[in-house]
Amino acid sequence: MDDYEHLDLDEIDFAPVEYDEERLPLLTLGEAHTLLRVLRHVALESGPVAAEADGLSKEIAARIPSAD
Repeated sequence: MDDYEHLDLDEIDFAPVEYDEERLPLLTLGEAHTLLRVLRHVALESGPVAAEADGLSKEIAARIPSAD
């Protein structure tokens, strides 16, 4: 199966999650620029998802206002 069978999920301290907070249905402009920076960094790494990250970064850049 996988290599996680030995883990007991009841023994793991997960980060607390606030369930009463509502998420915005869209990214904020700041979140979009952060995502764009991350995608561009991944695209420059030439890893297995570099081409996909490059395409997504171009698509997002075309849809959001510039940071300037």
